[in-house]
Amino acid sequence: MAKNKGVRIIITLECTECRTNPDKRSAGVSRYTTMKNRRNTTSRLELKKFCPHCNKHTVHREIK
Repeated sequence: MAKNKGVRIIITLECTECRTNPDKRSAGVSRYTTMKNRRNTTSRLELKKFCPHCNKHTVHREIK
């Protein structure tokens, strides 16, 4: 029997500076996974997280 889609979904957060900066020091993009409540937070989530490629705290935005 299939379960209903829950209210909480798993999302991926990606560094915005790694994606837009071609002169970064290493290849790759920082990504984190987390959960959000789709009823309370309908828009895309933005959090400040540490990016090991940029070596500083940057804005990470939700991607699909």
